[in-house]
Amino acid sequence: MDTGNNTAGKTAPERYVSEKAFEELPDTFQKLAELLGEDQFELVAVNDEKDPQDQKAASESAFSEEMAEKPDDNIYRVDSYVKNGEIRLVYLMNDAVESFLVFENARMTGVYKPDYEGEILADLSRQGREYILVVHQDDSVVTLFFETLSLEKHLYDYSRIGHFWVEGYEYLRQLEYRIAILRDKYEYLGPEYCTPEEQKLAHLAYFPPLNYCCYPAVPDQYIVPKDNPWQPSEEAITVMEEFAEEADDKSMIKLLKYYRKHHGMRMSRYIAVKLHQTKHVRFIELLTEKLKQEAANYPNRSFGKEADERHQKLISQAKKEQAELYQQGIKSEVLREEPFVTAQDELDYKVYLMIYKWQGKNRGVNVRRIN
Repeated sequence: MDTGNNTAGKTAPERYVSEKAFEELPDTFQKLAELLGEDQFELVAVNDEKDPQDQKAASESAFSEEMAEKPDDNIYRVDSYVKNGEIRLVYLMNDAVESFLVFENARMTGVYKPDYEGEILADLSRQGREYILVVHQDDSVVTLFFETLSLEKHLYDYSRIGHFWVEGYEYLRQLEYRIAILRDKYEYLGPEYCTPEEQKLAHLAYFPPLNYCCYPAVPDQYIVPKDNPWQPSEEAITVMEEFAEEADDKSMIKLLKYYRKHHGMRMSRYIAVKLHQTKHVRFIELLTEKLKQEAANYPNRSFGKEADERHQKLISQAKKEQAELYQQGIKSEVLREEPFVTAQDELDYKVYLMIYKWQGKNRGVNVRRIN
């Protein structure tokens, strides 16, 4: 697998291997080629005490005295990434999944820039039992020596996750977000990591009236556009028709039949407007509940006993306020925003009440953060 110098017109893996050679690679090495082809190389730092093998990796570091004399906040000692002879590379991280490619019996030399954003050139070779991965980050080079490569994955409950980055019809944006991260889990990890119902729901990422085309959950600068974004998939329309039938939403059934033959930006936006109207509440609630039921098959994240207890107090307070609203005939949902477990980020744990309201013939929400 050689460096991707000539990248024009090539898919991410093809920057490093031919299509035929790619298909012959073990699954984990295919995933590595995909990451490198997308200029992704984020190692997970470890701060625990090193074992003797890690100390050996540190002693072999090419982190020269010259570099040490010229400190740079964007350059980390390579021994910060080796633990028990393992090095972890972020593969897929979202609210549903935390997964890593794990280099085993590994050591590392050179200079690694964790905050580097730009083109990555890489070369993978093998000498005896050991693989050698050389990664260029601009003028810096880091080399990983390893014997095996495995996939580590942790699946989590994403049924009550809430991110309120974009205003307006937030309950539909939460639905879009959960479908999007489910789609990523399905496509990056494979269908074996999804329930049968999740596999069906993942198709809805290709339904423009509900996906990022009409209800983006993230600001525009974070959206990765698809080719032909206004083109729905046949599977997505079929899934929506099934839910419309189950909800006995006759007008939505007619709309979807028409949409199958006459889709496009204008018709997609027309259906998108219908999705927040009170006439189709049962249809949207059914879809939301189906997704929640499947997402709830997975465990919650745990951040340690003390942190979990603090978080539970926030949840309890939110549920108390939710019960008070229910007594007034007002529906609400308790949602949470949480950091990753394995690769700790700076996101705080937050709890929200998403409170439903009627706005004429439309259904909206107010969002309240629980303190």
